[in-house]
Amino acid sequence: MGRANLTPAVVIAAAAELADRDGFDTITLSALARRFGVQTASLYSHVRDRSALLDGVHELALGELADRIAMAIGGRSGRDALIALADAHRDYARRFPGRWTALQRPAAASTVDSDAAGHLVRLTLAMLRGYQLPETELVHATRLLGATINGFLALEANGGFGHREPSPEVSWRRALDALDTVFRDWSTEGNS
Repeated sequence: MGRANLTPAVVIAAAAELADRDGFDTITLSALARRFGVQTASLYSHVRDRSALLDGVHELALGELADRIAMAIGGRSGRDALIALADAHRDYARRFPGRWTALQRPAAASTVDSDAAGHLVRLTLAMLRGYQLPETELVHATRLLGATINGFLALEANGGFGHREPSPEVSWRRALDALDTVFRDWSTEGNS
């Protein structure tokens, strides 16, 4: 690929592909320069530095995940939407392990304020509102949802469930059933 074809989006997409193929920690400007057949210095006109490149992969992954979730939960509510949202996360983590790792790193302020992050947050809140949760409880429910999904997927990716039966699939469904029960029976009594 020649220098004239390079744009920030092309460089970030190549970094995401590298992360999925070789691992998130392999993302470097020099590795991308080799891929494109250019000098490392020439990439600085497209991305500020490695940190900006990693932030770009994070934002790319947020947007891709949000698009998948939107397709999965469209027309669904309650338990069906919860399962669709969680399964979209799991499928994304399996298909794009490097990009999934990008989603696990602390987000830069620009990433938090991005359209991609906003889209993902709105989809998550819309799914949770299907449970008739009070607005004041949505942040707590979102944190519980994220901790459950991310914790399960991290353990699964690291082989933490590979040593005994039943299969992780059974535990995944049980975890989602438990979340559904918690969200349906959410109580705000005694909480401030």
